[in-house]
Amino acid sequence: MNFDYLNYPYPSQRMTTIAKNGMVATSQPLAAQAGLDILKKGGNAIDAAIATAACLTVVEPTSNGIGGDAFALVWTKGELHGLNSSGPSPKSISIDAVKEMGHEKMPTFGLVPVTVPGVPAAWAELSRRFGKLPLTEVLQPAIEYAENGYPLSPILGKYWNIAFNRFKDLFTGDEYKGWFETFAPNGKAPQTGEIWSSKGHANTLRKIAESNAESFYRGELADQIDEFSKQHGGFLSKEDLAAYKPEWVQPIKVNYKGYDVWEIPPNGQGIVALMALNMLKGFDLKEKESVDTYHKQIEAMKLAFADAKKYVTDPEKMSVTAEQLLSEEFAEARRSLIGDVALTPEPGTPPKGGTVYLATADGEGNMVSFIQSNYMGFGSGIVIPGTGIALQNRGADFSLDPSHENRLEPGKRTYHTIIPGFLTKDNEAVGPFGVMGGYMQPQGHAQVIMNTVDFHLNPQAALDSPRWQWMEGKKVQVEHSFPAHIAAALARKGHEIEVALDGGGFGRGQIIWRDPSTGVLSGGTESRTDGTIAAW
Repeated sequence: MNFDYLNYPYPSQRMTTIAKNGMVATSQPLAAQAGLDILKKGGNAIDAAIATAACLTVVEPTSNGIGGDAFALVWTKGELHGLNSSGPSPKSISIDAVKEMGHEKMPTFGLVPVTVPGVPAAWAELSRRFGKLPLTEVLQPAIEYAENGYPLSPILGKYWNIAFNRFKDLFTGDEYKGWFETFAPNGKAPQTGEIWSSKGHANTLRKIAESNAESFYRGELADQIDEFSKQHGGFLSKEDLAAYKPEWVQPIKVNYKGYDVWEIPPNGQGIVALMALNMLKGFDLKEKESVDTYHKQIEAMKLAFADAKKYVTDPEKMSVTAEQLLSEEFAEARRSLIGDVALTPEPGTPPKGGTVYLATADGEGNMVSFIQSNYMGFGSGIVIPGTGIALQNRGADFSLDPSHENRLEPGKRTYHTIIPGFLTKDNEAVGPFGVMGGYMQPQGHAQVIMNTVDFHLNPQAALDSPRWQWMEGKKVQVEHSFPAHIAAALARKGHEIEVALDGGGFGRGQIIWRDPSTGVLSGGTESRTDGTIAAW
């Protein structure tokens, strides 16, 4: 049959998924099913999250990989735990060293923006602390997909081809050969429905599983990364890898109209969503499809981003604390700036004192909000030959301005875009939620929470709702399904409205809510991608 996998001329509707024993929600059907299979084998929600995440490095390499970073919020035994598995810059890098190479700002691709990958360490640490099954069993579905291959899904095929068409002219150096050998093995990108496999990826996953990630940081895989980096003038070394450990952190929260909304603390940008919600809770917003509601949401988000971009970096290097940025005093001061017309955001003074997302839940009440990324799509464009390890370009966010809070320094974690979210009420879990997509993520978090708390939308409708995205200055993009009369009214308030024909830039979300009295799970998945919920 000859048909277009991306042509859907008729409106379709997805219902909320409801189950009791377990649920996995993510952007790829094969990965969701792999997580569910692990639950059925006796694994818990943490095992399922690891299995799903590992699978996603294989079945959605356009958004994440083994060489990326990860964050997790884990609810177990009545407590919420946060894991920051983002890696620092190499110890040998500096602003001067990068400028001596001829760069006036951090490059986007190549070895210079590569930071220490945290993904394998996240899997191993989650498994060690909370998992029930051995990592060798949990990673087996991902290994099998890498070894035997799988057919590309529609949105995956779309972004794979976009990346290839860009990279074929951009990546001309020898250091990029590994990308083309791995992801364009026949001189072209695989198409939707075609089978792609990666034996090297399978072997790497097997070594990570058998060594609990030791091979990646202190063994054979570390040596291969180190050798390639040295060969091509990179900064990342095996000493950087050997020194790395993920960090357990205390999640941060704001109370939004009776619900506690949780995020990972800086260096992540989850605090942007919390700062915006902290401002918005001071308004009585009863009607969703109202120009006043959208205007105030956009203005609060602009102010939150202005503050985060000024102050958020590695927490050890921040001049203000997360507590100061989330204080009621600061929220009130910023809220007072929101008037009837669009403003150009400037950072305030606090009081002194394209990523993959997945959500899992099991029948015992364990729940996981997990996100991992190579940052910009495939990441740096660097793939260690024969391994399937695509290295992230997270260091591209560092500033080469010595006076900037997020300035490049050796061994420093940069401002990080990827953020898992979690919702509780009265100290009981409501559930995990997240929206991946660069700087759309905190904007998606705020919109999803307000859709849920203020406007009482079910999890699927909360995700399906048309989204807006503040870009810069007064410029705001809205989806093509966004109400036209409200877009026009926002323009009259001074917002520079752009209607985007493609919804791919508005993030991809997943939600699982749990009824505390029955344990029944209700899930929503993203209609803007190949999203699926697997449940039983």
